[in-house]
Amino acid sequence: MPRSKKRSSRGGPHGAVQPFSDEDASIETLSHCSSFSDAMSVADEGGEAGEETAQEDLQYKLNVFIDSTVDKSAKTRQGALDGLKAAMATRILYEFISDRRMTITDSIERCLKKGKGQEQCAAASLACLLCIQLGSGVESEEVFKTLKPIFKNILLDGAANIQTRQACATSLGLCTLVVEDDILDVYATMESFESLFMRSYVKEDGSRPSLNPQTTLLHTNALLSWALLLTICTGSQVKAVTRKHLPKLPRLLENDDVNMRIAAGETIALLFELARDMDPAFEYDDWEPLCDKLNSLATDCNKHRAKTDKRKQRSVFRDVLKAVEERDFQTETIRFSTERMTIDSWVRKRTYDAFREFVGSGMNYHLQANEFIRDVFELGPPVLVDAATLKSMKISRFERHLYNAAAFKARTKARNKFRDKRVDVGEF
Repeated sequence: MPRSKKRSSRGGPHGAVQPFSDEDASIETLSHCSSFSDAMSVADEGGEAGEETAQEDLQYKLNVFIDSTVDKSAKTRQGALDGLKAAMATRILYEFISDRRMTITDSIERCLKKGKGQEQCAAASLACLLCIQLGSGVESEEVFKTLKPIFKNILLDGAANIQTRQACATSLGLCTLVVEDDILDVYATMESFESLFMRSYVKEDGSRPSLNPQTTLLHTNALLSWALLLTICTGSQVKAVTRKHLPKLPRLLENDDVNMRIAAGETIALLFELARDMDPAFEYDDWEPLCDKLNSLATDCNKHRAKTDKRKQRSVFRDVLKAVEERDFQTETIRFSTERMTIDSWVRKRTYDAFREFVGSGMNYHLQANEFIRDVFELGPPVLVDAATLKSMKISRFERHLYNAAAFKARTKARNKFRDKRVDVGEF
């Protein structure tokens, strides 16, 4: 269906608003987080009436951000994209976003095509957060259908801005995980990632390619997104990937970049886990040399490497070595509100890390209230804790806000369900 080029502010309680000036944009960029906190305070102190006021204020601000994504000023557009990202990372905005998803998608498309550098990176991240908010279904499919070819074109365009290509590599991976339901399309996207990170493989003559740090980071992001999609592949595809890449991935452990070494190590651990899940007797021909290499990275004392890089590397490769050598995983428990979730596999870890990269500190909130993410991690429907229990737990103001937001969403759904059941008596 063709989309109108005319922009409007829909659904907001205050109607249309004027775009920001450059000065307004800079103020908004600096203040949107604090103003979100003010909205929380209003809800906490004023009960349900205060909560409704806070919702109206938030919707007004979001409508301003949406309108400002098409402003003539790049600074204004950047501030608007950052404001929308912050809101989507820390709130469940499904009802608000659902009605405006194609308007937001059009803005993202325009920023990706006509923007530069940081604006394009912000637009790519916003696309991913939009899909996380909408979850897996027709609505997110509409968004991804528009943006997927743009992501791929930028990703594979050697003349495009390298930071934008890095952002597209990460966003395309998670958007594919969230939205794509055709496994053949998933494989095609994985091949796009392969075409990049395989350029970091050691050449047939045994020499290593000479790449600048930014290109290596692009290949690292492509490898991590490829590994993320590997978690949803069929058994036959995992077997084919293991045969093709497991002999070559260990040479990436020699890469000069610590992030590439870590990404390669975690991907190797993931491949071993998937292969052993299908065949407990799985064996790797070069298992002992691989374990020796992993052990050397887990105990690395090279003086020419930065201390922080060595600490980070040793910590990761101790876990990778245990996975390959002992079939062991260092379990981690994530606590949020009254619940907890266990990260007990490399599949779960890669998935959790991918979502956390976009929602950041809002991850615990999304684990608590985002139905799609809860479904991904098999947490069941969102748990609503009554006010008395919350009070006895002495939770923070922010956590109280999360409870209020979840309760508000539940009430809205219940009312909508009731309205749907009413008899249509025609127009007055």
